[in-house]
Amino acid sequence: MYRDNTLVPREAVRLLALGILATREITYAELASEVRHFTSHVVGPSLDLLAPPMELLKVEGLVEVAGKGDGGSEVLRVTQAGRNEAMQLLKSSVRPPVSDINKLIITLKMRFLHLLPPAERALQVDMVSEMFERQLARLTELRAHHAEAPGALNAWLDHEIAQTRDSIAWFERLRAAPA
Repeated sequence: MYRDNTLVPREAVRLLALGILATREITYAELASEVRHFTSHVVGPSLDLLAPPMELLKVEGLVEVAGKGDGGSEVLRVTQAGRNEAMQLLKSSVRPPVSDINKLIITLKMRFLHLLPPAERALQVDMVSEMFERQLARLTELRAHHAEAPGALNAWLDHEIAQTRDSIAWFERLRAAPA
């Protein structure tokens, strides 16, 4: 984790693996496939997002073998320590501006938000919304500073501002929705 309590890419993948296992028991091959599928569809193929070896998660006591699946492959499940680790990772901050890694982290938060207690869910929604609000303030200030700039800069900034406002509105609707 970075000093500002944001996840490094490896921790994002760790959250994904532990979050999947927190929802159900699956084989290592299925888990690896789901991790690859999810990350590649959010940020594309990335060497930064290689899955942590499941053996390491076993050694750390975060996952354990639940039994044997079809074909004799090990079925993994998350331990209480793994659930605790997933909750800690899920509660991390998100760094603006929204990069591919931050998009992955926000998407992971939305994917596993239901695992948090209601009060923590609300805090996470507020935290991500506030990150977008800070981003909007920066973009708006940049737009004002370059109001007379030639070329496509202002059109691009207007596009980014509109998307950021849409994100803020979406999180406001999520915050207002019943749990």
